[in-house]
Amino acid sequence: MNKIAFLETSDWEREYLKKFPRFIALTDLYEEDLNLENVAKFKDYEIISCFINSQFSKEILDQLPKLKIIATRSTGFDHLDLNVCKAKGVLVANVPGYGSHTVAEYTFGLLICLVRKIYDAYHRVRETGNFDLTGLKGRELFNKTLGVIGTGRIGINVIKIANGFGMKVIAYDKYPNDELEQQLDFEYISFEELLKQADIITLHVPYNTETHHLLNKNNISLIKTGAYVINTSRGGVIETEALYQALKSGQIAGAALDVLEEEEGVKEEQELLVKGKIAESEKLKTILLNHIFIDLDNVIVSPHNAFNTEEALESIVAMTIDNIDDYLKGKPINLVI
Repeated sequence: MNKIAFLETSDWEREYLKKFPRFIALTDLYEEDLNLENVAKFKDYEIISCFINSQFSKEILDQLPKLKIIATRSTGFDHLDLNVCKAKGVLVANVPGYGSHTVAEYTFGLLICLVRKIYDAYHRVRETGNFDLTGLKGRELFNKTLGVIGTGRIGINVIKIANGFGMKVIAYDKYPNDELEQQLDFEYISFEELLKQADIITLHVPYNTETHHLLNKNNISLIKTGAYVINTSRGGVIETEALYQALKSGQIAGAALDVLEEEEGVKEEQELLVKGKIAESEKLKTILLNHIFIDLDNVIVSPHNAFNTEEALESIVAMTIDNIDDYLKGKPINLVI
């Protein structure tokens, strides 16, 4: 069997792979991505694992005659020409759903920080030494109505946590899951009704043409006065100006945003950590520092950090190893094609 090529590896990935000695013995590790200039180096590999900067176009795939499977260490796969892969009989496996607990936990971290004014209290004591409680009165989560938009892996974990807080949960999803609705004791309702009823709205949908500005100037007025908005999905699902005006007017009591609309160039969270993306991160930092939300007292902004735990990042590599192992056993999993 030909050796396995792991492309676009970072320091932490190479270190983590050492935990699998039987596997790493078969594996060649590369920092570089796959491109037309270096494709000849990989012509004898049957298995290639990559990240999103390696481009598997027809021109490149034509030069990989022994390739049998691409194990991409990402959820997305638009860096791969799936039609050509299918025509050549090349399987493609991805890593769906990594970090679903991670993002759900972070969502509640932001929520509690926002409604209980934890950051304000911390900042007051740290910066001024003042222990005055004026202006720090918060709100309980118990008995509040949480509106969950998107009930995929992350949304479901958010609902499970909300149940632990004694919250009432309502949800909207284009494809409702009746079985989960019964299991987790929540109710699917229309998008518009969710906006009207929820005390707290949290978004967990992918970003695409259908979800672009899902919350916008035409429907944001439906949100009940004094509600909160949490977004750990993608910035573009909320129209920035509409949310800003609702926060300024006091219609929305506060927002916690781990993502902003200016980030739409980021396709995969791990991209923020990959070598070579530092410059883009610095540009994003500049945008964040000048962003209109930064100066609002009722808004918490964090730097797209919800995915960022050791466990979530390691699960990307672990799932990739599982994908390759199961392919070698003749039972491939997580196949895109």
